[in-house]
Amino acid sequence: MALKLVVCTLFFVVLVVSPRVARAQSPYRVEYFANANTSGAPDATLRLDNDGSAERDLCADIFVFDTNEEMSECCSCLETPDGLRTLSVNNDLTSRPLTSAILPAGVIKIVAAATTGGTCPVPTHITLVSGGEIQSWATHIQNSTFAITEAVSQVSNLSSAEESLLAKECGAIDKVGSGNGLCSCGSGS
Repeated sequence: MALKLVVCTLFFVVLVVSPRVARAQSPYRVEYFANANTSGAPDATLRLDNDGSAERDLCADIFVFDTNEEMSECCSCLETPDGLRTLSVNNDLTSRPLTSAILPAGVIKIVAAATTGGTCPVPTHITLVSGGEIQSWATHIQNSTFAITEAVSQVSNLSSAEESLLAKECGAIDKVGSGNGLCSCGSGS
């Protein structure tokens, strides 16, 4: 009985008294995709969740880059607190590239941003929300075996220069793309 009391006391001290390590917050996530639009390969997915830390709806501003580091598609998807959105890499994120070139691999960048009048327009301007985060996970189609893995997207630091460049490039796509270059938001909320 005395041993149980000591163990319970130590457990309490570790949980309540010890300093907690703060998790770094960032509105910015970075992800990759491979073997997209490849014959015989399964489709990869990107899953998004507004974790509720901002206590409001957010936009998941999404920017898709090809392997030449050029933005191919962009869009903005409404994310309600605790809602789960699923996007297909083949059908939602790479099916309407600006240049009509099929994308087998590339990078996806996600920014948590404010809504505009309750909606998420094409992200030609990004307004960050204090404490706003979109959590994301993606499946990855590996090498020629097409094995599927899943991982949490990488948290990154969004510089003001990167923020401005993402919005500017997406704005250019919106103006000249005639509908090409605008990704879709998949299913969920």
